[in-house]
Amino acid sequence: MALDEKTKNEIREKAELYIKSEKNENFKREVISSLEKEDYDDLYERFYTSLSFGTAGMRGVIGGGTNRINTFMVEKVSQGLADYLKSQENPSCTIAYDSRHYSKEFALSAALVLAANGVRTYLYDTLHPVPMLSFALRYLKTTSGIVITASHNPSKYNGYKVYWQDGGQVTPPHDIEIAKRANSVKPDQIKSMSEAEAREKGILSSVPAEVDEAYYQMVKDSLRRPEYVNGAKIKVAYTPLHGTGYVPVTKMLSDFGIETHVVSSQKDPDGAFPTVKLPNPESAEAMSSVIELAKNIKADIVLGTDPDADRLGIAIPKNEDKSEYQLLTGNQIATLLADYLLVTELERGIKDKKPLVVKSLVTTDLVRKIAEKNGAVCRDVLTGFKYIAQEIEKTVSGENDKEYFLFGCEESYGFLTVPHVRDKDAVSSAICAVEMMCYYASRGISLNQRLDAIYASYGYSTEVVFSNDYEGSSGKAKMEAIMKGYRSLEKGSVLVGRTVESVTDLMKENSGFPKSDVLVIRFLSGEKLVIRPSGTEPKIKYYIFLSEGADGRAALEQRLPSIIKDFKDAL
Repeated sequence: MALDEKTKNEIREKAELYIKSEKNENFKREVISSLEKEDYDDLYERFYTSLSFGTAGMRGVIGGGTNRINTFMVEKVSQGLADYLKSQENPSCTIAYDSRHYSKEFALSAALVLAANGVRTYLYDTLHPVPMLSFALRYLKTTSGIVITASHNPSKYNGYKVYWQDGGQVTPPHDIEIAKRANSVKPDQIKSMSEAEAREKGILSSVPAEVDEAYYQMVKDSLRRPEYVNGAKIKVAYTPLHGTGYVPVTKMLSDFGIETHVVSSQKDPDGAFPTVKLPNPESAEAMSSVIELAKNIKADIVLGTDPDADRLGIAIPKNEDKSEYQLLTGNQIATLLADYLLVTELERGIKDKKPLVVKSLVTTDLVRKIAEKNGAVCRDVLTGFKYIAQEIEKTVSGENDKEYFLFGCEESYGFLTVPHVRDKDAVSSAICAVEMMCYYASRGISLNQRLDAIYASYGYSTEVVFSNDYEGSSGKAKMEAIMKGYRSLEKGSVLVGRTVESVTDLMKENSGFPKSDVLVIRFLSGEKLVIRPSGTEPKIKYYIFLSEGADGRAALEQRLPSIIKDFKDAL
């Protein structure tokens, strides 16, 4: 990239200011090296902009520069968070971190900035999953929480997620106010102190061990049919994908006396994620090692969690000899769990409140059919588990006092089966899935057979998700133009060779959702299409929902490749 002298000088000034402000020598050296080499292409990428604190935090490539995540940027946003927390009464914070590179260091840096600002801070001594942080801040009754994680993204990334006192990720007005302060912090405004001083003054302390024990007990108490799980003669194959799930998942399964086999090469925390391209249990490649393990040991169920253990992947045997396994989609897992929990609630007897199931609007509508048939309320929310957390909070605040939370789900492998956590929880959901499998096994039913029975009762549903990328400086403008074109559709318009029945635009006030750049298009042919630009990446995501009666499954599966091609070619 050819830069003029003015731009070079501006970039150099930013780099020199960053070097003065950055405490980590590795990140400093990266920038100093580029300055010495006069590598302005590299410097431009590092400094042409700054990572911004968005609606729940920030995420970026690890490295030196304001367009990277590093110690300075973590301190900067932590100062902004501290400034906002000081407007609250008796401010406090709980901090956790995952296995990614620099996660532990960033967590400590954040803690020391908060402590220097007088914010009472609890910091985990070891890596912990997102759901355990959500539980911990509620248990400790802190004002806020932080998790240092980039979830299931590639190893070059890390991130900074902020939670509020309800245990969910921050929502308005808190997210807006935190972002305003975090993005305006100047280097000379950042306060910090030594760990020794912070601990000596009692403003920084470790998260007490009792919090973990309380979480484990909560999960055990949440089981609907514990008698089927205790001492069950089953085999579980599991992979934590080098992340935080290993300790809690294996501990809980061990406490129930369940034989658990872990992929040895993926057991230990490792921010490089050396055995997978992407540490995401949605990925067949990421789950391939644990499925091979399952074949060898003849596992009854296969579990996989992502690095911060908020996403859960499941595979189940295809046949009785357990020589082949089927990796379930997020929608299939949601369907099975919703069905199991709702049927179980009915067996427990009628209560004075209705069970509430909350799903993202891009999650299968089969969950809604199951919920409504079983006397539950099903509510759609925007993508993002913080919106599910908001609905849970309404059931305890009195706003929706005729409902109680039962289950939350997102098609992207996010599930919640307990009300005491306010983010997706792969740990408790994994234990619930094992309980479900044990219960059906006791009746001679496999999860595959149960899924088939659900389709027979409610009709067959399947979903397809794909995205188109729009890179570069012109990408955003192109995405906006594309969305404008889709917004011009109306009843009777033709898209993908299909006649439009209705268009719901979530940017309009009367959509029933908070304003969001999302379109829901229904066709007379019965298909539904949801179009949603990504909030974090230069891409538009397309969700296609297809359904048929139970007898139409084979025909739909046969037509599916041509349907997918139609949509991909036209969108």
